Amino acid sequence: MTAGPTLTNGTTAEHELAALQREHGRPLFALLLRLCDGDRQRAEDLVQETLVRAWQHPEALRADDFESVRPWLLTVGRRLAIDARRARQARPPEVGDAVLENARVCADHAERSAATLDVREAVKTLTPEHREVLVLVYFQGASVAEAAAALGIPPGTVKSRAYYALRALRRVLPGYAADLR
Repeated sequence: MTAGPTLTNGTTAEHELAALQREHGRPLFALLLRLCDGDRQRAEDLVQETLVRAWQHPEALRADDFESVRPWLLTVGRRLAIDARRARQARPPEVGDAVLENARVCADHAERSAATLDVREAVKTLTPEHREVLVLVYFQGASVAEAAAALGIPPGTVKSRAYYALRALRRVLPGYAADLR
């Protein structure tokens, strides 16, 4: 197994890459950190990718002046950062569990809203006496005794009207109250 391409004076690429990392790693990381909006992990990945590119192109490292390699590294790193940003913008964002839970909540909300509209329309089809009882008992939360007192009718009549009103709603809203039969 070889250690990689051989560069100047018979040294392996790993030795020169390690020297590049020591000499140019900090300025390269600082540039990439700014280009990655402070995302250290992404900047470190791009530094590594830049060094891999240097390893793949040993001719760029054969400069007489070791310092002249820095502009090449910074240019490669900058281009990699730009490509990575463009790739992220071209892809839809990844969806986590929290986003999926919010989507279900929105769907549930839409279903509840549609059901509410259906129930309102169905309640309008009831007789005024049945509608009064349902509004008091089921929508306003009054007890049978409170509804009877408010309407001036006996509690038995409130119960009877509520029963027949719910039965009429079951006919108008099939599927909503299937478990109440």
